[in-house]
Amino acid sequence: MHVFYTPDIEQTQELPEEEAGHCLRVLRLGVGDEVTLTDGKGFFYRAAIAAATQKRCVVKVLEKTAQEPFWKGHLHLALAPTKNMDRMEWLAEKATEIGFDELTFLNCRFSERKVIKTDRVEKIVVSAVKQSLKARKPVVNEMTDFRKFMERDFPGQKFIAHCYEGEKPLLRDVLRPDEDAVVLIGPEGDFSPEEIDLAVRGGFREITLGSQRLRTETAAVMATALVAAANEPEIGTDDRQPSSKPAQ
Repeated sequence: MHVFYTPDIEQTQELPEEEAGHCLRVLRLGVGDEVTLTDGKGFFYRAAIAAATQKRCVVKVLEKTAQEPFWKGHLHLALAPTKNMDRMEWLAEKATEIGFDELTFLNCRFSERKVIKTDRVEKIVVSAVKQSLKARKPVVNEMTDFRKFMERDFPGQKFIAHCYEGEKPLLRDVLRPDEDAVVLIGPEGDFSPEEIDLAVRGGFREITLGSQRLRTETAAVMATALVAAANEPEIGTDDRQPSSKPAQ
Protein backbone atom coordinates (compact mmCIF):
# COMPACT_ATOMS: atom_id res chain seq x y z
CA MET A 1 0.00 0.00 0.00
CA HIS A 2 1.36 3.41 -1.00
CA VAL A 3 0.45 6.17 1.49
CA PHE A 4 1.09 9.84 0.78
CA TYR A 5 0.91 12.79 3.17
CA THR A 6 -1.43 15.45 1.79
CA PRO A 7 -2.30 17.97 4.53
CA ASP A 8 -4.21 20.24 2.11
CA ILE A 9 -6.15 17.58 0.22
CA GLU A 10 -9.48 19.19 1.17
CA GLN A 11 -8.42 22.43 -0.53
CA THR A 12 -6.45 21.10 -3.50
CA GLN A 13 -6.65 17.56 -4.86
CA GLU A 14 -3.00 17.43 -5.72
CA LEU A 15 -0.01 15.80 -4.06
CA PRO A 16 2.66 18.09 -2.57
CA GLU A 17 5.69 18.39 -4.86
CA GLU A 18 7.92 16.03 -2.87
CA GLU A 19 5.19 13.40 -2.57
CA ALA A 20 4.37 13.78 -6.27
CA GLY A 21 8.01 13.15 -7.18
CA HIS A 22 8.11 10.00 -5.06
CA CYS A 23 4.81 8.80 -6.53
CA LEU A 24 5.65 9.40 -10.18
CA ARG A 25 9.43 9.07 -10.49
CA VAL A 26 10.30 6.57 -7.75
CA LEU A 27 7.23 4.33 -7.61
CA ARG A 28 6.40 5.03 -11.28
CA LEU A 29 2.67 5.18 -10.68
CA GLY A 30 0.51 6.65 -13.42
CA VAL A 31 -2.95 7.82 -14.39
CA GLY A 32 -5.61 5.44 -13.12
CA ASP A 33 -3.50 3.94 -10.33
CA GLU A 34 -5.07 4.08 -6.88
CA VAL A 35 -3.25 5.57 -3.89
CA THR A 36 -4.00 6.12 -0.21
CA LEU A 37 -3.67 9.62 1.22
CA THR A 38 -3.67 10.94 4.76
CA ASP A 39 -4.20 14.55 5.80
CA GLY A 40 -2.58 14.06 9.20
CA LYS A 41 -5.78 15.30 10.82
CA GLY A 42 -7.50 11.95 11.31
CA PHE A 43 -8.62 10.98 7.81
CA PHE A 44 -7.55 8.60 5.05
CA TYR A 45 -8.53 9.16 1.44
CA ARG A 46 -8.72 6.54 -1.27
CA ALA A 47 -7.88 8.28 -4.52
CA ALA A 48 -6.95 7.65 -8.13
CA ILE A 49 -4.33 9.54 -10.12
CA ALA A 50 -6.25 11.73 -12.56
CA ALA A 51 -3.40 13.61 -14.24
CA ALA A 52 0.38 13.47 -14.03
CA THR A 53 3.25 15.55 -15.34
CA GLN A 54 6.94 15.53 -14.42
CA LYS A 55 6.35 17.49 -11.20
CA ARG A 56 2.60 17.45 -10.60
CA CYS A 57 0.20 14.70 -9.60
CA VAL A 58 -3.50 15.48 -9.56
CA VAL A 59 -5.80 12.97 -7.89
CA LYS A 60 -9.51 12.28 -7.70
CA VAL A 61 -10.74 11.40 -4.22
CA LEU A 62 -12.94 8.32 -4.29
CA GLU A 63 -13.55 7.81 -0.59
CA LYS A 64 -12.87 9.59 2.70
CA THR A 65 -12.56 7.54 5.88
CA ALA A 66 -12.12 8.70 9.48
CA GLN A 67 -9.61 6.67 11.47
CA GLU A 68 -10.60 5.74 15.00
CA PRO A 69 -7.95 7.00 17.46
CA PHE A 70 -5.38 4.45 18.59
CA TRP A 71 -5.33 6.04 22.05
CA LYS A 72 -7.32 8.43 24.20
CA GLY A 73 -6.15 11.73 25.57
CA HIS A 74 -3.44 14.08 24.28
CA LEU A 75 0.16 13.07 25.00
CA HIS A 76 2.65 15.94 24.90
CA LEU A 77 6.35 15.07 25.19
CA ALA A 78 8.69 17.91 26.15
CA LEU A 79 12.42 17.21 26.32
CA ALA A 80 15.84 18.75 26.01
CA PRO A 81 17.44 17.67 22.71
CA THR A 82 20.72 15.78 22.75
CA LYS A 83 23.85 17.04 21.03
CA ASN A 84 23.62 14.20 18.52
CA MET A 85 20.50 14.88 16.43
CA ASP A 86 20.41 11.29 15.18
CA ARG A 87 19.16 10.30 18.62
CA MET A 88 16.34 12.86 18.46
CA GLU A 89 15.36 11.68 15.00
CA TRP A 90 15.25 8.09 16.28
CA LEU A 91 13.05 9.24 19.16
CA ALA A 92 10.67 11.09 16.82
CA GLU A 93 10.31 8.02 14.63
CA LYS A 94 9.73 5.51 17.44
CA ALA A 95 7.41 7.76 19.46
CA THR A 96 5.32 8.33 16.33
CA GLU A 97 5.08 4.60 15.71
CA ILE A 98 3.97 4.02 19.31
CA GLY A 99 1.61 6.99 19.34
CA PHE A 100 1.74 10.51 20.76
CA ASP A 101 0.35 13.93 19.84
CA GLU A 102 2.87 16.69 20.39
CA LEU A 103 6.62 17.19 20.74
CA THR A 104 8.37 20.24 22.18
CA PHE A 105 12.12 20.68 22.47
CA LEU A 106 13.18 22.45 25.66
CA ASN A 107 16.08 24.79 26.21
CA CYS A 108 17.15 23.95 29.76
CA ARG A 109 20.04 25.09 31.92
CA PHE A 110 22.06 21.94 31.21
CA SER A 111 20.90 21.40 27.61
CA GLU A 112 23.59 20.06 25.27
CA ARG A 113 21.98 21.79 22.30
CA LYS A 114 20.57 25.31 22.39
CA VAL A 115 19.42 25.56 18.75
CA ILE A 116 17.52 22.99 16.73
CA LYS A 117 16.12 22.87 13.20
CA THR A 118 12.83 21.01 13.25
CA ASP A 119 12.47 20.55 9.47
CA ARG A 120 14.31 17.23 9.51
CA VAL A 121 12.38 16.03 12.57
CA GLU A 122 9.13 16.95 10.82
CA LYS A 123 10.08 14.79 7.83
CA ILE A 124 10.94 11.86 10.10
CA VAL A 125 7.54 12.16 11.79
CA VAL A 126 5.68 12.31 8.46
CA SER A 127 7.53 9.21 7.24
CA ALA A 128 6.71 7.33 10.46
CA VAL A 129 3.04 8.35 10.21
CA LYS A 130 2.83 6.84 6.74
CA GLN A 131 4.81 3.71 7.63
CA SER A 132 2.67 2.99 10.70
CA LEU A 133 -0.59 3.75 8.85
CA LYS A 134 -1.70 6.56 11.14
CA ALA A 135 -4.02 9.32 10.01
CA ARG A 136 -2.90 11.78 12.70
CA LYS A 137 0.45 13.54 12.56
CA PRO A 138 2.02 14.69 15.84
CA VAL A 139 2.74 18.40 16.14
CA VAL A 140 6.47 19.27 16.24
CA ASN A 141 7.16 22.55 18.03
CA GLU A 142 10.24 24.74 17.84
CA MET A 143 12.76 24.98 20.67
CA THR A 144 11.16 26.64 23.70
CA ASP A 145 12.83 28.09 26.77
CA PHE A 146 12.00 26.00 29.84
CA ARG A 147 10.67 28.97 31.82
CA LYS A 148 8.54 30.05 28.86
CA PHE A 149 7.14 26.53 28.62
CA MET A 150 6.19 26.66 32.30
CA GLU A 151 4.03 29.71 31.62
CA ARG A 152 1.66 27.67 29.45
CA ASP A 153 -1.58 26.25 30.82
CA PHE A 154 -1.79 22.49 30.26
CA PRO A 155 -5.00 20.56 30.93
CA GLY A 156 -4.86 17.09 32.42
CA GLN A 157 -1.89 15.43 34.10
CA LYS A 158 1.58 16.96 34.29
CA PHE A 159 4.74 15.00 35.07
CA ILE A 160 8.46 15.73 35.30
CA ALA A 161 10.94 12.84 35.25
CA HIS A 162 14.36 13.35 36.83
CA CYS A 163 17.17 11.41 38.51
CA TYR A 164 17.63 13.32 41.77
CA GLU A 165 17.31 11.44 45.06
CA GLY A 166 13.97 11.44 46.79
CA GLU A 167 10.66 9.62 46.95
CA LYS A 168 9.14 9.55 43.47
CA PRO A 169 6.33 7.26 42.26
CA LEU A 170 6.56 5.28 39.05
CA LEU A 171 4.76 6.92 36.15
CA ARG A 172 2.80 3.73 35.50
CA ASP A 173 1.46 3.78 39.08
CA VAL A 174 0.12 7.35 39.07
CA LEU A 175 -0.96 7.74 35.45
CA ARG A 176 -4.72 8.13 35.03
CA PRO A 177 -5.90 6.56 31.77
CA ASP A 178 -7.92 8.45 29.17
CA GLU A 179 -6.66 11.88 30.24
CA ASP A 180 -4.34 14.39 28.61
CA ALA A 181 -0.75 14.21 29.84
CA VAL A 182 2.43 16.27 29.56
CA VAL A 183 5.69 14.50 30.36
CA LEU A 184 8.96 16.43 30.78
CA ILE A 185 12.26 14.65 30.09
CA GLY A 186 15.50 16.40 31.02
CA PRO A 187 18.87 16.65 29.27
CA GLU A 188 21.78 14.25 29.85
CA GLY A 189 22.82 16.43 32.80
CA ASP A 190 19.22 16.40 34.10
CA PHE A 191 17.05 19.37 34.98
CA SER A 192 18.51 21.88 37.40
CA PRO A 193 17.06 21.91 40.94
CA GLU A 194 15.59 25.34 40.13
CA GLU A 195 13.81 23.98 37.06
CA ILE A 196 12.35 21.08 39.01
CA ASP A 197 11.17 23.47 41.73
CA LEU A 198 9.56 25.71 39.10
CA ALA A 199 7.77 22.75 37.53
CA VAL A 200 6.51 21.45 40.88
CA ARG A 201 5.19 24.89 41.78
CA GLY A 202 3.45 24.87 38.38
CA GLY A 203 1.58 21.67 39.19
CA PHE A 204 3.94 19.08 37.70
CA ARG A 205 4.35 15.85 39.63
CA GLU A 206 7.82 14.38 40.08
CA ILE A 207 7.99 10.81 38.77
CA THR A 208 10.46 8.09 37.86
CA LEU A 209 10.38 5.73 34.91
CA GLY A 210 12.04 2.90 36.85
CA SER A 211 15.22 1.89 38.62
CA GLN A 212 17.38 2.00 35.48
CA ARG A 213 19.15 5.19 34.41
CA LEU A 214 18.01 5.96 30.87
CA ARG A 215 19.33 8.19 28.13
CA THR A 216 17.10 11.11 27.14
CA GLU A 217 15.64 9.52 24.02
CA THR A 218 15.13 6.14 25.73
CA ALA A 219 13.30 7.79 28.62
CA ALA A 220 11.04 9.64 26.19
CA VAL A 221 10.20 6.46 24.27
CA MET A 222 9.50 4.60 27.51
CA ALA A 223 7.20 7.37 28.74
CA THR A 224 5.39 7.32 25.38
CA ALA A 225 4.90 3.56 25.57
CA LEU A 226 3.57 3.70 29.14
CA VAL A 227 1.06 6.44 28.38
CA ALA A 228 0.00 4.95 25.05
CA ALA A 229 -0.57 1.51 26.60
CA ALA A 230 -2.65 2.97 29.41
CA ASN A 231 -4.77 5.03 27.02
CA GLU A 232 -5.32 2.58 24.19
CA PRO A 233 -9.04 1.92 23.65
CA GLU A 234 -10.32 -1.60 23.26
CA ILE A 235 -11.21 -1.66 19.58
CA GLY A 236 -10.20 -3.98 16.78
CA THR A 237 -7.18 -2.97 14.74
CA ASP A 238 -9.11 -3.61 11.52
CA ASP A 239 -11.30 -0.60 12.32
CA ARG A 240 -8.27 1.68 12.21
CA GLN A 241 -6.72 0.76 8.87
CA PRO A 242 -7.35 2.68 5.63
CA SER A 243 -9.96 1.21 3.33
CA SER A 244 -8.72 -0.91 0.45
CA LYS A 245 -12.04 -1.82 -1.16
CA PRO A 246 -12.41 -1.01 -4.89
CA ALA A 247 -14.19 2.09 -6.13
CA GLN A 248 -17.90 1.83 -6.74
